[in-house]
Amino acid sequence: MIRIAIDMDEVISHFSTKCLELFNEEFQENYTPQHLQGKKLADLDDRFEMKVDQYLDNESFFLELEVIKDSQEVIKELSAQYEIYIVTAAMEFPASLAPKYQWLKKHFSFLNEKNFVFCGDKSIIHADYLIDDTPSNLEAFQGRPMLFTAPHNTNATGYTRLNNWKEVADYFL
Repeated sequence: MIRIAIDMDEVISHFSTKCLELFNEEFQENYTPQHLQGKKLADLDDRFEMKVDQYLDNESFFLELEVIKDSQEVIKELSAQYEIYIVTAAMEFPASLAPKYQWLKKHFSFLNEKNFVFCGDKSIIHADYLIDDTPSNLEAFQGRPMLFTAPHNTNATGYTRLNNWKEVADYFL
């Protein structure tokens, strides 16, 4: 069976949106995802550099992430034809392991939990496809890399780009 590895943050969960929400609340700013076009959070405002680690160390951060539109339905459809793995870089923030697992069980309960991979370096992943929002994760991937559009990667080129989950469905189904 063809194996598809799918990143979590910014691919099936709204990571940056949650960071912006917390930052805006704390600093009375009005940043939106549109402000992130072609930028990382720290590029938007220097204060993010000192705050992001604090946000991610809070166990509730990952539990409260919103699901990206259509991801549940499309991944459920994909799982009928493909072997699906959710692959997330979690080692940098050890406090994220349990909340990410709980979030996946809550929102993607139809997937086999044995196919949840928490790692630090995604180059170890052996799959036919990797859908990820971070070009550096795709560079070392041995299968077919697929760039999922997120505000920070709008200027990235060199990969098959999937702009949303309807496009993922069109590509694979």
